[in-house]
Formats: sequence, structure tokens, C-alpha cells
Amino acid sequence: MSTRAELALVVLYLNKAEAWDKICRAIQYGSKFLSNGQPGTAQNVDKSTNLARKVFHLFKFVNDLHGLISQVPQGTPLLVVLLGKSKNALLSTFLFLYQIVWLVRSSIYKNKERDELLVSSQYCRSGLQTLG
Repeated sequence: MSTRAELALVVLYLNKAEAWDKICRAIQYGSKFLSNGQPGTAQNVDKSTNLARKVFHLFKFVNDLHGLISQVPQGTPLLVVLLGKSKNALLSTFLFLYQIVWLVRSSIYKNKERDELLVSSQYCRSGLQTLG
């Protein structure tokens, strides 16, 4: 199997995980609404669901990496191709750096360069907002 085909299979799998993420998001936002910021069961559900959703975001950057290396249809204007590939590159970089920042914040990974990663991640995000 080629690398592109394997990457496409990973993308298909991650797309299925998006459905689970949407369910968790609905539970999280519903419990956030019910808790109204007050401590209790609903706020505990909100916090635990937020942590559970992180799992669905672990390899999300692979989707945009796949878009970055995929073939472009014939006849697509160069400007559209460049904007699309730039967006995929920035989003993939942002999501990858976001994973590292999350690992550092959760104390799974300890590194002094956390602030630099956070700044780099935010530059990618602001570039995405400019393109998007």
C-alpha cells in the first residue's frame, strides 16, 4: 500500500471519530448550560466530557496533512491551489502544536519551551483566520 492510501484510511477513521466528538460536545455544552457555572454534578460532567473530547483531537492534524499532499484536480487555478494548500499546512501545524501544548498543560510532557510552542501555535491560528 502506498503512503497516500494508508493516510486516506486514517482520514476515514478519523472522520468517524468526528461523530463521537459531536455527541460528546452536545453532552458537554448541555451540562455547561445546566450547571450555570455552579459546582455540582453537571459541572463535573462538563469537565470530564471536555477531557474525553481531547482524545478525538489527538491525530486531527492528519486530515489536513492528507489534504496537503493530495492531488489537485486539473484546471484548478493556481491561486486557489496555493490558498488551499497554505490553509492545510497552517491548520495541520496548528493542530500538531496544539497536541504538544495540551500534553504540556496536562503535565504528561514537561518542557520549558511551552510558551514558544503556544506562540507558534497562535501564529498558525491567526494565519488560518486570515486565509479562512
